[in-house]
Formats: sequence, C-alpha cells, structure tokens
Amino acid sequence: MTDDTVTVTLEAGEESDELTVPTALVDMLREGEESTPEVIGDIAMFGLAQRIHGAVHHSQGEPAEEISDANDVTMELFEERFGSTFAELTGHDH
Repeated sequence: MTDDTVTVTLEAGEESDELTVPTALVDMLREGEESTPEVIGDIAMFGLAQRIHGAVHHSQGEPAEEISDANDVTMELFEERFGSTFAELTGHDH
C-alpha cells in the first residue's frame, strides 16, 4: 500500500491478521496523544460493543444465555477501557 495508509497487526495466540486503513482516518479519530493501535483498539471495542448490544437488545426473542453473558462481560470491559458506560457514550440505554 501507499504511505497514505497504516497497517496494524492483530494477534491472538498463534493466529494473526492485518488491518490496513487510511492514515488520515486514524488521525481524524485520534484523541490527544493516542497511538495508532489505541485508536484502532477503541474503534474495535465500540464496534464489538455495538454488535453484542444489538444481538441482546434488538433481536427477535430472548438471547441465548451465552450471548447475554458475553454482553455483560463486554460492557464491563468497555467501561474499564473508556471510564464510561456504553449507554453514557452512545446515548443509547435500555
């Protein structure tokens, strides 16, 4: 890719993936002195929290216990990372 992009490597045990995004996008999302991996991590946490929130609160029927439990853990981790709840940062509460 060109110099207009940055590649971040994601690793979990023996598995890995690379994500290449425009540098201008990362710079636009950056708050203060955040590093590029921190910016990407924040966006990943927001995206994952939105997905589990939707699965628990906006799907037909009751979610499986495993999904409900994953939501609880995700929301705890979200609050630890950002110092605010998902509801506080998105204005979306149930």
